[in-house]
Amino acid sequence: MSTPRAYVEHVAIWVKDIHWHIKFFRDVCGMTMREVQGTLEEPVQYWTLGGMQFMTKPDYAGPEGRLGHLGVMCEDLEAALAAAQAFGVTEMPQGRNWLRLPDGLAVEFIQASAGAVARALAIDPRA
Repeated sequence: MSTPRAYVEHVAIWVKDIHWHIKFFRDVCGMTMREVQGTLEEPVQYWTLGGMQFMTKPDYAGPEGRLGHLGVMCEDLEAALAAAQAFGVTEMPQGRNWLRLPDGLAVEFIQASAGAVARALAIDPRA
């Protein structure tokens, strides 16, 4: 069996002040909105072009910017899920494509469209 190919599509973090994070990553990194859950005035979740997902949690007691989960685009979702089982992962309530790793990290596997993984992996971010 060949190794499935994938890339990190987004990194999800809980934030106390979602508006600050939206402004920071927009103004400093040029990461504009890709999607919003809620409204622009009152976003619940906010995704940027460039792979950030902010999830508002105003009463969050942990350090600012705690990682929520990794979103991973998979060339072959079923092959990735099958390969993951050998690593002692557990399925999460969100669905069979959500896995909790033994150290607690949550990973969301997402089926990529045909050719998307190859195109993403071909990008040289330092070019």
